[in-house]
Amino acid sequence: MSRIEPTFTALKAQNKTALVTFITAGDPGPELTVPLMHALVAGGADVLELGVPFSDPMAEGPVIQRACERALKFNIGLKDVFAFVREFRQTNASTPVVLMGYANPIERIGQGEFIRCAKEAGADGAIVVDYPPEECQDFASAMRDNGLDLIFLLAPTSTTERVKQVAQHGGGFSYYVSLKGVTGSGAIDTDDVARRVSAIREHVKLPIGVGFGIRDGATARAVAQVADAVVIGSRIIQEIEAHPASEAAEAVRTFTSSIRTALDAR
Repeated sequence: MSRIEPTFTALKAQNKTALVTFITAGDPGPELTVPLMHALVAGGADVLELGVPFSDPMAEGPVIQRACERALKFNIGLKDVFAFVREFRQTNASTPVVLMGYANPIERIGQGEFIRCAKEAGADGAIVVDYPPEECQDFASAMRDNGLDLIFLLAPTSTTERVKQVAQHGGGFSYYVSLKGVTGSGAIDTDDVARRVSAIREHVKLPIGVGFGIRDGATARAVAQVADAVVIGSRIIQEIEAHPASEAAEAVRTFTSSIRTALDAR
């Protein structure tokens, strides 16, 4: 079992919503990745998503695309991402870390090697945007056998059949993409999110996290009324962009703390 299930169980017992935060590994520089991870935890993040830089991130809006481009200038790849997780684990043994990215880097090193390295580093799972559940049952099973969760995305356009497939093969939590578009775009329709999350719960028994479009405490608090977790990425990257490197970690901690406060006040 990964750290994800116990984390959600503990939060549910406290009637709290999980805060899932995203940064891109290596952005704005390799030396800041682990300090940023610790800053997110200090600000109240419950689960960390660590993005694997990729040259063609099809689901990412311009903010996270820029983060990928900055990281790729330092030639950050999967081996570096595993190293960041390993370093983080030296002083944090409890916060779940989920690797988020695309199939190409995993296929390049092989699924078995990815699982071995992720487990050895101390990761808890992965979100692979272009791995649909009907095509990676074996990968999901191998992840599960190694104590790792494969987390799938659901969208406003997902069919009931796709929801059932995610229910069968997914682990950790299910990630509902709140809008038709890329990360950081559009305004979230919380009434529509409530309806769709309710429909997903008819089939999916995992906790449900909602992301894409959550940018402030008010929106996070509204989504928390119907979701088990809120996921924030682009807005955190913007905090990193808006500050000198020396101030980025504190800026991220402060922003994350504001979201945590809003969630706890609901």
